[in-house]
Amino acid sequence: MACPLFPCVLFRVPQPRRKVKRQLRHGLGLAILGKKEECPMSANTPRLETERLVLRRFTPADVEPLFSLMRDREVNTFLPWFPLETEADAARYLEEHYLDYYRRPSGCRYAVCLRENDSPIGYLHVDDGESHDLGYALARPSWGRGYMTEAAAAVVEHLHADGLPFLTATHDADNPKSGAVMERIGMTYRYSYEELWQPKNRLVIFRMYQMDLNGTWPTYRAYWDCWPRHWV
Repeated sequence: MACPLFPCVLFRVPQPRRKVKRQLRHGLGLAILGKKEECPMSANTPRLETERLVLRRFTPADVEPLFSLMRDREVNTFLPWFPLETEADAARYLEEHYLDYYRRPSGCRYAVCLRENDSPIGYLHVDDGESHDLGYALARPSWGRGYMTEAAAAVVEHLHADGLPFLTATHDADNPKSGAVMERIGMTYRYSYEELWQPKNRLVIFRMYQMDLNGTWPTYRAYWDCWPRHWV
C-alpha cells in the first residue's frame, strides 16, 4: 500500500470473497503450490546496518515511537487497519505482532531505525508464507529522504544471500510512490487487480511487483486467481 507523500506498502493478507487458488501459472505450464511453503530464512530478523540506518528487532522500549507511527491518520491511509488510539493499544500490538513473532526460528520483521539515535522511524516486513510479500511504513518526519529504499535494499541483499527465491509487493494505485520504491530496489511490475480491501471495506486497485532473488520464477498469481477483476 502507499501514501500520496511517502512509500508505505503493507505486510498484509488478502481478504477474498472466495478461496485463493494456491497455484502459479506461467505460459502453458502450471505449478501447484499446495501447502504453505517453508521459508528458507536462516534466522529471525538478524541485525542489519546501512550508511544511515540500523535494522533490528523491535523491543518493549519501542512502544512510544511505534504508537507515534501507528496513530498517525495520514500514515494510516494505506494501512490495512485503523489508527491505534492509545499507547496501551500500541503495547499490545508490539507484543502480538513483534515480540511473539521473534520467538520463531526464522522471519523478517524489522524496526527501521536511524543510526544516530537507534530510534524506530518505521517498519519493514517480509511475509514468511508463499508470497514472500514485502511491506513497509515510515513516519511522516522521515518521508522523502530515501530511508525506505535504503532499508529495503539492505533486506533484499540479506534475503538473496539467505536463498529466498523471490519477493512480491503490492501498492495502492493511488499511491505511486510506493511503486517507485519497489522499482528503485529492482522489482518489476507484473499485473493489477481490484480487491475488496478489509477491514476498511472499500474497493482498491493494487499493482503487484515481483523480484526474483535466486533463479527464475513464474509470476506469483494468487491475487490474479482470487480476484475476478485483473489486468496487465
